[in-house]
Amino acid sequence: MIHPHTEIRFISETVGHGVVATQFIPAGTITWALDKLDRDFTPADFDKLDPLYQTILETYTYRNKAGNLVLCWDNGRFVNHSFKSNCISTAYDFEVAVRDIYPGEELTDDYGYLNVTSPFTAIDEGTERKTVYPDDLLHFSKEWDAKVNAVFSKITQIKQPLKNLISEEVWLEINDIIAGRLQMRSIAENYFDSQKVETSSTR
Repeated sequence: MIHPHTEIRFISETVGHGVVATQFIPAGTITWALDKLDRDFTPADFDKLDPLYQTILETYTYRNKAGNLVLCWDNGRFVNHSFKSNCISTAYDFEVAVRDIYPGEELTDDYGYLNVTSPFTAIDEGTERKTVYPDDLLHFSKEWDAKVNAVFSKITQIKQPLKNLISEEVWLEINDIIAGRLQMRSIAENYFDSQKVETSSTR
């Protein structure tokens, strides 16, 4: 579920539509959380679908660490890519704002941590990275972890409209991390190794 203080707006002819903040969203805010209405499709499920549905899933889903395609039921599926994303995913099935997001500003993700199936060249933002690759999680997880770590202590200090979607177990772990009793799990845990699956299936 996407943060309630957002809406869909037309961004540009190149980008199309995106998710924009309607109110100030401070750094450390949980901007999206996996919920019970989100649906995942196994590769076998995908193969059985009509091409029309396959196209929809290829456009609006991300791939989780199990290799399944996850379709967000709400506007979360319209969050666009940016190499300078203001939201970053975590190993806890939620995303967090890594800097303040202001009204009218687009919420963005780096698709590099979404286990894309093939490389694609994104809009040039003046960054060193120009292309998103399937194995970006292996190369940039430390960088993304550092950004999340920098705002992690704020998670329990600010209002979290999506807190009810976070399990008690995960919330306790968040508190233990902030207190220094545990280390934050790396986003690298989200990586899906398709080659490993293909190798094991041929044995």
